[in-house]
This record gives sequence, structure tokens and C-alpha cells, in this order.
Amino acid sequence: MYIEKRKVGKSIKYYLVYSYREKKEVKKIRRYLGINLSAEELQKKRATAEIQIKEKLEQLNTEIFNFSLSKKQIEKLNRYDSKIKVWHLEDWSWKTFTEQFVYNTNAIEGSTVQEKDVPEILHRDNPKDSEEKETKGVAKAVSLIRKTKEDVSLGLIKKLHKLCFKDSKSFAGKIRGVDVTVENIYGEILHWGAPFAQLPSLLDEMINWYKKNKNMFKPLVLAAIMHNQFEHIHPFQDGNGRVGRLLLNFILIKNKYPPINISLENRAEYYQTMQEYSKSQNLKPTMLFLIKQYKKTLRQVSTKKKKAKKVVT
Repeated sequence: MYIEKRKVGKSIKYYLVYSYREKKEVKKIRRYLGINLSAEELQKKRATAEIQIKEKLEQLNTEIFNFSLSKKQIEKLNRYDSKIKVWHLEDWSWKTFTEQFVYNTNAIEGSTVQEKDVPEILHRDNPKDSEEKETKGVAKAVSLIRKTKEDVSLGLIKKLHKLCFKDSKSFAGKIRGVDVTVENIYGEILHWGAPFAQLPSLLDEMINWYKKNKNMFKPLVLAAIMHNQFEHIHPFQDGNGRVGRLLLNFILIKNKYPPINISLENRAEYYQTMQEYSKSQNLKPTMLFLIKQYKKTLRQVSTKKKKAKKVVT
């Protein structure tokens, strides 16, 4: 970034400018700082403008699904898949997984439902409040991704969102028409979702990328890429985290891999891996994190007396 000065009569106007290349064209982002500024005023105005430009760049970075990899890079990513053991889950294991996934995926987003109460809520005909409704909704979505013969599509993504939130949110199943941000507990912005006007083309681009590339990647890698890109786009007004984790598991299940439960206690590391992807499209932190969560999930849903059957691959 640099300061640009423009002389207007006897006065000088100051701008902060950032230049970048998009394909073969050089583009600039300018922020007006003021006129006839002192050195102290210029420094203060610049600090504010730098934040604004960085936020704008965050939005621009969502415009292109630029995940272009060489054959060697794909092979390196696919080797992460060999670090996990692939198992089938029995019906009793699926029950355990569903309860744990429902609790953790909602708790990551701030739900106050206690883990011990989830089994009872799932058997309750009349949930008491929106959090209990979302507990039952996510469980229905887990059932769908386990049984459906569909492939990844915008229709499936909307269906998952609607199942989760149809009894708690008026916009269930609808792509947002407003801009959104992801913030931490201190109100600091962690990520800007894609501008809503770009969502149709970005989602179409993501689905097309999946169809074109799904056979090039091992299931764990493919699921990680799609999850991270979905979260990067953030297509819904709320509920993106839950739908993204369902999408992750849908791709795994469709490829005969067991699902992953991302634990509440690992939320901070989980967010860090997604930030790393959004900033530099570095998938390595996500892969290492998912492998740890995979092993943790299998320990949680297995017992010494009832072990899941290993898949022969």
C-alpha cells in the first residue's frame, strides 16, 4: 500500500492505494484520507484505511475458487489419507455418533443444550425451544446424509440447511440476500462471507469444481476442500458451520468412509485451520486437524466389546 497525493489548486488530497493484478489487468483500491493533512493526521487516517482495504481484499479473495494444484501437490495431499483407518459403523455406533455430532456441532455455534440431554431431546415429540428444535433438526440431517443416494448439489445443500433450521429460522433453506461476517466472542471479525450478489456464481463454481475434480482426490482430501470452500463462501445468513460439517461428512459417507465429529473443545484450532485456508488456501492445517478428529471420533464411538468392522480397501 502506498500514499497517493493529488494537487488541487493550492491544496493536496491524500489517498491510500493498493494495487493488485487480476488475470492480466492491474486494478487499484483507493481510500480517500483527507486534504492538507499533517503527518500525525495522515498516519492516523492511514491506519483506518488499511483496515478497510484489507476487509475489501478479503471480499475480493472469495470471488474465484482458485484451487489449482499440480499433480505432485495432489499426490502429496492424497497421502494424508493413508494416515487414517477406514471403518464401517454399526447401527449402535451410528446412534452414538449422531448424539455426539449433534451436541458438538450445535455447541460450536453457541447452543447451550447439554450433552447429557441430547438423547432425551431426540426422543421428545415436542421440543421446548429453538435450541431443542435445532438439536432434532441436525439429527434429521445426519440421517439424510447417511441414507441419501444424491450427490453434492446446491439442492442438497439447501435441503440440509432446511432440515436443520426449518422450525427455528425463517430463512431455512434460503441463500442469503445480505452480507455477513464471522466474529469471535470479542466481536472481532474473523472472516467476511462472499458478497451476496456473487453467491449464485460462487456456489455454481464450487459444485462444478467438485464434479470435475472429485475423482482426483482421496475422500478425506475432497471432503476437506469442499468443507473449507463452503465455509469460505458462507452462503447462508446463519447456520453455515453446521451445514459445512454435514457436507464434510456427506462426502466421506458417500465414499464409504466413516464420519467425523469435530469436538467443541477443539473449536479454536478448527477456526484457525479455516482462517489459514481463507488467507492462503493452505489445506495442510485442515488435513492434520481432521486426522486427529477422525481418530478421536473412532475412539468415542467404539468399545472393546463392540468394535466396528474394518473395511478392506
